[in-house]
Amino acid sequence: MDFLKELFMFLKTRKKFWLLPLIFILLALTALIVLSSVPALAPFIYTLF
Repeated sequence: MDFLKELFMFLKTRKKFWLLPLIFILLALTALIVLSSVPALAPFIYTLF
């Protein structure tokens, strides 16, 4: 949790709030890739596309 705290403090002090949507999109894609590797969940993910 310290990493997330330090990341937010970095974004706050450097005024780099435009990076937040990029971070959220990367996290969402990572979660999608991890969930698609589970065979039981794969059919549900494929219906999204």
